[in-house]
Amino acid sequence: MSRSLLRRPTEHAAIRAACRSPRRLPPVPDLLVALLDVDACGDREGVILCAHCAVRAAEPEAGES
Repeated sequence: MSRSLLRRPTEHAAIRAACRSPRRLPPVPDLLVALLDVDACGDREGVILCAHCAVRAAEPEAGES
């Protein structure tokens, strides 16, 4: 059973708008919960978006010891 790609007609507009001004990302735990939710729904594009956001949000913490 193949799953079709979920269309997001406003995704490109939202990305352009987000690029215009800096926005704070949600906390990493919240992003990981969202990642689990979209994975459970089978939304591959949502998984990719959440995973990239989680990495960007965690980036300043990377290397801290």
